[in-house]
Amino acid sequence: MTKLKLNGRIWEGMFSGEMFFTMPPIETERLLLRRLEMGDAQDIFDYGRDPEVARHVLWEAYESVSECKSYIRSMQRRYRAGDAASWGIVLKATGRVVGTIGYMWHQEEHGSAEVGYSLARDLWNRGYMTEALTAVIAYSFDTLHLNRLEAQHELTNPASGAVMKKCGMLPEGTLRQRLRNKGRYVDVALYAILRDDYLASTRRRGALNL
Repeated sequence: MTKLKLNGRIWEGMFSGEMFFTMPPIETERLLLRRLEMGDAQDIFDYGRDPEVARHVLWEAYESVSECKSYIRSMQRRYRAGDAASWGIVLKATGRVVGTIGYMWHQEEHGSAEVGYSLARDLWNRGYMTEALTAVIAYSFDTLHLNRLEAQHELTNPASGAVMKKCGMLPEGTLRQRLRNKGRYVDVALYAILRDDYLASTRRRGALNL
């Protein structure tokens, strides 16, 4: 059993070769990233039924709270197995779950993973996803010791690419018709940040704060 110090607290879990994704809570200035709970189903339905929220992700807009409960159960199975999974994004000012962010897949032998996210539409363009993604990038390199973290977005969703850029991810090209989403093949832009990129950025911020 490995101990992890995060946000000033000690979390006991299994890492690297035991159980990789323990998904401990991560706190930022305005957000709390934590494991999803069954009581979050209504919050997820409230934002996830919006067709605009679901437009550029690979799930359909929710039609019932029971669908959200099924999603939460699938995440909880992943938590128990230590598989790639997502945190719920909790807005600290209200205590409600307003989105998710987490890992789509993980290749341990290559030290790489993909991150994906969604957010309630009333919170778009207010820096919340940049805040959440910045925290997950730091966790990915500081705690999970990944070498590469990827993300992708549909070309028709450039706002998501703007978030990735703000967080230090670099564009690596367009993957033509990479995904089939809602009955159509879509082109996506691929972004990534390497451990070396992250460490260089951390050193620059440290130098500016001297």
